[in-house]
Amino acid sequence: MVAVLVTAIEGNKQRLDGGAMFGNAPKPVWEKWIKADEQNRIPLNCRAMLLEINGKKILCETGIGAFFEPKLADRYGVVETTHQLVSNLAKLGAPEAAIDYVILSHLHFDHAGGLLPSWQEQQSGRKDLLFPNAKYVVSRSAFERAKKPHPRDKASFIPGLAEQLESSGRLIIVDGSNHSDVFPETLSFCFSDGHTPGHMHTIATSGGKKIVFAGDLIPGRAWVHLPITMGYDRNAEQVIDEKKQFFDKFANDNTWIFYTHDHEVAMSHVRQTETKRYEPYGEVAAPTSFKL
Repeated sequence: MVAVLVTAIEGNKQRLDGGAMFGNAPKPVWEKWIKADEQNRIPLNCRAMLLEINGKKILCETGIGAFFEPKLADRYGVVETTHQLVSNLAKLGAPEAAIDYVILSHLHFDHAGGLLPSWQEQQSGRKDLLFPNAKYVVSRSAFERAKKPHPRDKASFIPGLAEQLESSGRLIIVDGSNHSDVFPETLSFCFSDGHTPGHMHTIATSGGKKIVFAGDLIPGRAWVHLPITMGYDRNAEQVIDEKKQFFDKFANDNTWIFYTHDHEVAMSHVRQTETKRYEPYGEVAAPTSFKL
């Protein structure tokens, strides 16, 4: 059995419109879970999951980072002006140069923006991708969507990032395989398409226990409820169907669901109630490193 060390790493925080984050759910429903500010924005984290397996450091997601120029950072509610993920990794003894793999669930800017230097660094001339010794892992469908986005979601992608990843010489494209070529006994993937094509969910397994990176299929505990979707989802009905399939696999005591956007909780288990609703339980706010 290969041991897997898991750590939740906080990145830059955001405040986004609550209506957009909860799709067609009315405010009196979603405000029971998350309170909005005077601009109707709710707090969101951009949390990454760090896995350490056989001495290799694997970072699932890079968050939004701090790459936006100030006007856009304000528009998208980015809270801090410095790159919080990089700082927090360094505090834990894992500077960006020590990361071996960066697995990107998809290439929306709030998940892949952390690959870029901060705005201040860019003004000083830095243009390279961060994590210089890492291989970047993304699904083919997600990569192709970033290169040729639909007008509906074009603003969600960073112009030129896909090409920059490609030219790095360190890009690994996953072609729909459920298994990782790097750690086939420990890492696997599953996919969803309702939020964006080729959304890739990383699954780490050890000793019969699992942790699954839910990404934007289930951004936080409030979205565990099947009918709750985001206005940013390309196909809300497909998201609901995919969440049901996801929970059929992972709603149990031996599986942690890792939340990237929940403003309070990093992970939980999920169970089905007697009324057939799904609910989170066993929430962990900010875990220190733990072994599966």
